[in-house]
Amino acid sequence: MSALVQGSAASPLVNASRFRAAHEAEWDRLDQLVTRMEKRSVRVLSEDEILALPLLYRSALSSLSVARETSLDRALITYLEQLCTRAYFQLYGVPDTALRQLGRFFARDWPLAVQGLWRETLACLVLTLVGVIAGWWLVAADASWYYSIIPDAMASGRDPAASADTLRATIYGPQEGGGLATFAAYLFTHNSQVAIFAFALGFAFTVPTVLLLLYNGLTLGAMLCLFASKGLGLNFLGWLTIHGSTEMFAIILAGAAGMKIGTAVAFPGRYERTEAAVIAGRSAAIAMAGVVLMLLVAGLLEGIGRQTIQQDAMRYGIGLAALAGWLTYYYLPRRQEDRDALAA
Repeated sequence: MSALVQGSAASPLVNASRFRAAHEAEWDRLDQLVTRMEKRSVRVLSEDEILALPLLYRSALSSLSVARETSLDRALITYLEQLCTRAYFQLYGVPDTALRQLGRFFARDWPLAVQGLWRETLACLVLTLVGVIAGWWLVAADASWYYSIIPDAMASGRDPAASADTLRATIYGPQEGGGLATFAAYLFTHNSQVAIFAFALGFAFTVPTVLLLLYNGLTLGAMLCLFASKGLGLNFLGWLTIHGSTEMFAIILAGAAGMKIGTAVAFPGRYERTEAAVIAGRSAAIAMAGVVLMLLVAGLLEGIGRQTIQQDAMRYGIGLAALAGWLTYYYLPRRQEDRDALAA
């Protein structure tokens, strides 16, 4: 009886081995042809290879169907799925130029990827606002908290002991090589690092992402409270708004992308954790590519604004116009076929 049980348990492995041995040569040949087409083009194939390609593709599809129906090992099914997908795109996909792919990224892929993160985006916005409120409240209650929240490199003399004139000079002071230039460069570098780490560390069940967003809001709230205590709150906010509306939005989106991956790892559902992370990472990576572009735009706005614009009204106007532009670009309704294409 035990031998019979062992024999029946081993039979699926024997069948899988025989199945692979019977068809592996065809799969390898299809893989080689597709790889050559991916690296160069269909022109590298001979006439006989072009004629064999659809036959090999249909054979691989048949093998995939059998593997699924008979519940062969998962690694083999995944390999056949990937092979069939690659062959399909080489046989039936419409070849795109780099320019068309770039246009599709800006017109469809990027905004739709951000739209798909709307829940995570709202959560990251709330976390940032909580941090801002907490930072303001702590410094307002006890100014010594400022030194615990703001690093020395970021403060650079901008602390509760500074006079109003000193703080005003950091907003409207001389531009050439002055402290304002150093402060702005540090602030941009700091926010860029927060955005990158908020995304990259999201896989750890989103915990580092949450802490980074809270801390970033905490520093912003502490500095706002400091300038407001000297009667410069609106002035400082205007200086931040011209580039900060884009910069902070980018940080929030980076956190949302990281949170998307982290929640997929924490709650994979019917998928394995790695597979769930890969699925979530597709749209998150597209959104993160857009975040990098947003940070570049923020850098341009910060540089131009700091160099040429000294009026608070213009600073607010440019910053709010940029924010309105991003919101319109991201959340303008798209066609359903575009959504389906991205999901596929």
